[in-house]
Amino acid sequence: MSRRTFHRASEAERREDLIAATLDCIAEFGIQGATVRQIATRAGVTGGLIRHYFESKDQMMQAAYREMMASMTSGSIEAANSAGTAKQRLGRFIDANHSATVTDPRMLSLWAAFIGHIPHDPVFAAIHREHYTAILSALENLLRDFFAENDRPEEIPRCRHHTVAITGLLDGLWLEATLANDLFADGELSTLAFRSVEALLGLKSGDLSVQTDAASATIPGAAPIVKDI
Repeated sequence: MSRRTFHRASEAERREDLIAATLDCIAEFGIQGATVRQIATRAGVTGGLIRHYFESKDQMMQAAYREMMASMTSGSIEAANSAGTAKQRLGRFIDANHSATVTDPRMLSLWAAFIGHIPHDPVFAAIHREHYTAILSALENLLRDFFAENDRPEEIPRCRHHTVAITGLLDGLWLEATLANDLFADGELSTLAFRSVEALLGLKSGDLSVQTDAASATIPGAAPIVKDI
């Protein structure tokens, strides 16, 4: 296990380094296998210094989970709240769910390590709920804008329904991308995400999509898609 290069850091930087080291150790050894000593070694600090920032290992794990969830959701939330038309923002939102950061196999290892704690640990459950509701809220507001922009006010009362369906769809494709990405051509799952969201929202195939002709060809019956965001 490698030791991080030493540098004189501020309080905030040192805390960030400890959280990063905690995530590294969890990804490698799991939550039970990641010890305070291993984390201290990875961060290049002493165990005593860790206690200056975190009262317990549990507190370190909670901070690490909060950081992981922020890494997984921040790109999508930023896309939903970005500039441009609602259609452009929705395309960016879908794209953000297939970014290199989100689909990194390391992220799956961390997710798998943490997920079992959510039903039994109220702090982990609260962290999960905080980030999950944040991304649901961002997407629901985006869909309200999208339907208003496209003169479909009758769909606005169903935005919650569409939000949960799209989130479940993208989460499922995320699992495919991280568990068995080698089974799919480049861009195939991203193209499928766009096509599926278009179908859920009653749009024409290609209305939101941003993939290349080559990626489109991996899905039977797919037409070339023009990037518009």
